[in-house]
Amino acid sequence: MDLEAELDAVRSLDIDELAASIQAIGFECTRCGACCKGHGDEHTATVSPDEVRRLMGPEQEWRDVARPIPFGLEDGTGETFEWALQTGSCGDCRFYEAGESTGTCTVYEDRPRICRTYPFSIEVAGSDLMGAVVSRDGAVRAHECDGLGRDISRTDAEAMARQLKERAIHDLQELRAVMDAYEPFDRDPGEAIVHDSEGAKRADGTPVDRR
Repeated sequence: MDLEAELDAVRSLDIDELAASIQAIGFECTRCGACCKGHGDEHTATVSPDEVRRLMGPEQEWRDVARPIPFGLEDGTGETFEWALQTGSCGDCRFYEAGESTGTCTVYEDRPRICRTYPFSIEVAGSDLMGAVVSRDGAVRAHECDGLGRDISRTDAEAMARQLKERAIHDLQELRAVMDAYEPFDRDPGEAIVHDSEGAKRADGTPVDRR
């Protein structure tokens, strides 16, 4: 995987072309909350260390915001390489509040990049990191969402395009940092370790002391 070449390719993407692709696919958020819900499983929107800290209030701890993403874990133990937003007892994102017909994100202004750009992604490092693709145009991929196919203004499409490009660059830089920081680790039985862009952390976000 040539991350530097992938980064160069993403950096060279034209905002006008991305916006045109977003308009061709079409999107308007219906506030249905589907992308915030677990749908029988735990919600797994990814979140990077800088985003976790932005979401942490003065009375909150790391584990209040994020948890080890379950992929790679068995019964909550093992090693994984990403954080997911914390969930409530029903499996929905803990920052989602359901209403009678629509839902509300309680941290909307500080929501992670993946939430700002859903249901769109840019194919990164040769794979679609958000699952099944239901529509595509140029470099833009769209994932399952009831809001797809609706009219979107050029202004809103350009704003989404800028955020989408920013997210793709950020994700690749995070991946490079994870690979650079990774070191094998003999964890204790029953322990979960997350290897993120800052190194190895325990499930509560505290760095692993390798001494």
